[in-house]
Amino acid sequence: MQLKKFSLRTRIFISMILIVVIASILIALITIYQYKEQSDEYHQGRLERKEKAIMSSINLELQRTTYPVETQQLHLIFKERIYDISEINSLDINIYSLSGKLLISSSSSFIKDTISNDIDVSVLRQIGDNAVHRIVNEEMKNGIQFQASYTYINDNKFKPIGILHLPYLEDNTFQEKELKEFLFRLGMMNLFMLFIASIIAYFMSKYITKSIKNVSEKINQTRLDKRNEKIILTNASEEIFNLVNAYNDMVEELGESAVKLAKSEREQAWREMAKQVAHEIKNPLTPMRLTVQSFEQRFDVNDPNIKEKINEFSKSLIQQIDTMSSIASAFSNFAEMPKQKREELNVVEVVKLALDIFNEDFIHYFHEEDALFAKLDKTQLIRVVTNLVKNATQSLVNVENPKIEVKVSNQNGNVIISVADNGKGINEEDKNRIFEPKFTTKSSGMGLGLPMIKNIVEAYNGSITFTSEINRGTVFTVTIPKT
Repeated sequence: MQLKKFSLRTRIFISMILIVVIASILIALITIYQYKEQSDEYHQGRLERKEKAIMSSINLELQRTTYPVETQQLHLIFKERIYDISEINSLDINIYSLSGKLLISSSSSFIKDTISNDIDVSVLRQIGDNAVHRIVNEEMKNGIQFQASYTYINDNKFKPIGILHLPYLEDNTFQEKELKEFLFRLGMMNLFMLFIASIIAYFMSKYITKSIKNVSEKINQTRLDKRNEKIILTNASEEIFNLVNAYNDMVEELGESAVKLAKSEREQAWREMAKQVAHEIKNPLTPMRLTVQSFEQRFDVNDPNIKEKINEFSKSLIQQIDTMSSIASAFSNFAEMPKQKREELNVVEVVKLALDIFNEDFIHYFHEEDALFAKLDKTQLIRVVTNLVKNATQSLVNVENPKIEVKVSNQNGNVIISVADNGKGINEEDKNRIFEPKFTTKSSGMGLGLPMIKNIVEAYNGSITFTSEINRGTVFTVTIPKT
């Protein structure tokens, strides 16, 4: 799990624990490093002291010997004395000629196993090039690592006559035992410190995040539609204090914005309602106007069927007037608009009645049955049909051989009303928005017709769908359950 997914309190707790753990590891590493440095210095100093002591004994022996102080006589000069010097200093001694040949060695199994009879040429060159003619090398023989010092042996006139070789094995048993004991005590102390640090980290992280938690809870409770309380904290840090002040300022601005938003929403709701009412009233007015104009043009006093035509004309106008009256009544009670009525209707007749207000010859009505009953609101059903037919009519502008087909059928216990046209069709980018309020592809209109139809149809547990092809036409299909 990533650290950023943890809470602030958990991250503070983990950070404090990590500080203690990292500090403990660093102390242990520094201790081991310091031990190694001290151990190296100790053995280096010890080797130098033993070398000086052995060299002093060798020089003293060279002064007291009766043999000529020459390279060829070194094995005779130290034939017996070399063992005493080695035993006194607890160190093996080897004496080589200047050419690197072993002349004499103190008796030691280690020497027998690890010391060769010759000194390497590169070592001889290093001794000669060194200003004090002394070198110390790290050597490995038979899996045993040791330090080896090489120093010139001089005669009384400071002329080199041999090479003193001292192999020095570092015995760190005691130091390593002390180091292990120290690291054990350090580990126990670190565990105790870790336990104490965990307790301190727990309460400290809780204290640090307490104020932040209060702020977080208040922010989570902040709502646009209610009065929000300001945060009052005492003894808060400067950062938390600034955060609280920013929140309190936001609460004030939010309250002011909520008031403005509520007022704006009310105004917008009334504007939308006014647009919808105007749209709904305008729908029947246009067919009424066309009907009156058509009747005026075709009116003939001498027509023997004049009385029947006048009755039909009056019936159509009264129907549209009733529709506008229903809209006006519903507007007076906005909460119940549109108010649904369920009555047994012959859908075939109601659809025919809705189509009577249209005088276009290209509108054709088809129905499979003469009577198809469903429990619907007559006024709302008429509004659905007239809106769909009107939209279809508007899509036929500049279309040769315009045609609209309205069909009513019965399918699986549902009433199917379809309105098909051969108009310009609907663009692909507009299909997903066709039922959105205020969306329209026409230069005039409020864009409320299809959303209103959709709301009416869905109020009766029905559905409205469409298919469309550019320059081929559109088919709207309304499916409404009979009961």
